[in-house]
Amino acid sequence: MGEKNFFDKVYEVAQQIPYGRVTSYGAIAKYLGAARSARMVGWAMNNSLAKDVPAHRVVNRVGLLTGKQHFDGTNLMQQLLENEGIKVVDNQIMDFQKHFWDPGKELPSYY
Repeated sequence: MGEKNFFDKVYEVAQQIPYGRVTSYGAIAKYLGAARSARMVGWAMNNSLAKDVPAHRVVNRVGLLTGKQHFDGTNLMQQLLENEGIKVVDNQIMDFQKHFWDPGKELPSYY
């Protein structure tokens, strides 16, 4: 098979986010060597719902559920996170740093 496209690389990283943890679009982009591509990671998450990707675990850099409108139902993203023990108030993850998972620190170097 040919070289993986950027979205496939994003999905590979997102699939490794542990249960009960979250990461940011920017952290994934930075891990993949494309630090300025956080928006592309967001687009990948928007297109991931048919794949086995825990997109609900990817939020913006301050813990806001900016992608929630892409989930079926008004509060599905929040409900999925709360089912994993993550408290969300007004679309904001409480104790964001406690739940934050940095692929750059947790995974082997991508390059």
